[in-house]
Amino acid sequence: MTGPRRTRIDRVRAAAGTASLALQQIEDDLSADDVDQEELAAILRELIEDTDPPGGLLPSLAQLLTAAARRAEQVEPDRDGDASCPLDEAAALITDNAGQRLIRAAGALHPQQGDI
Repeated sequence: MTGPRRTRIDRVRAAAGTASLALQQIEDDLSADDVDQEELAAILRELIEDTDPPGGLLPSLAQLLTAAARRAEQVEPDRDGDASCPLDEAAALITDNAGQRLIRAAGALHPQQGDI
């Protein structure tokens, strides 16, 4: 693999490394002894908020998986959905399950106006 493909893979590897470092920083912040329930709720909300494009960590990850699914649809050998369907399902699980659970946890820790 050479040329643009190698460069693309290198960019993805570098970006994934940067994302991993950022997630480690968030984990470190969550582990701090002085994080109270209000701040923890605010941190959780930051991971899911979609008031500020691109829409928080989880919606962004779901969008990335959806883009991968669209591409998989185009390149799957049999176009049978063996690759694209699991990617679409993963995006939905992140948005529906993980996102809703984060919202519930944040609301339990520190309710905001409009929380159910």
